[in-house]
Amino acid sequence: MNDLIKKQLDDAKEHMEKTVVHTDGELLKIRAGKAMPSMIDGVHVDYYGSLVPVSQVASVNTPDARTIVIQPWEKTMITPIEKAIMEANLGFNPQNDGIVVRINVPPLTEERRKDLVKKVKAEAENGKVTVRNIRKDANEKIKKLSKEGVSEDEIKGGEAEVQKLTDSYIAKIDKIVEAKEKDILTV
Repeated sequence: MNDLIKKQLDDAKEHMEKTVVHTDGELLKIRAGKAMPSMIDGVHVDYYGSLVPVSQVASVNTPDARTIVIQPWEKTMITPIEKAIMEANLGFNPQNDGIVVRINVPPLTEERRKDLVKKVKAEAENGKVTVRNIRKDANEKIKKLSKEGVSEDEIKGGEAEVQKLTDSYIAKIDKIVEAKEKDILTV
């Protein structure tokens, strides 16, 4: 195979891998009924004038499947952390006992589970669209290589390889989604 086509394939593969990792990360933020520290990853707190993630001003633990405990490194941060969680509108009601902020994660209702599955599918579709866009870009770049003396057969072969990559990465996203759906729907 031509080196120029190989480079395009490697670029496409790298981008598709990043897309799968990103999609997986987005799906981790969707809660499945069990308390996980990643549930508050998107929450930022005001720390001396700058917004920082809660994990940078406190330790975040899950002592059991229904509780998240946030222990700030500075006692003065308890109220701002509690306020930031309330403002993030995650559906949690944090309680502050003066030392730690506790979040009791309520069990999911059947309706909420179905909504979360829809959200998971939408996020997965975004990932698949990104993979398909990477495929389109890679194919366009490969087609342009004909001007650099790459044969028509090599170009067709390169496009076939890009399609194989696309199929494999979309299958990876499907596998991640299947596992997440099962996790959400398991009571």
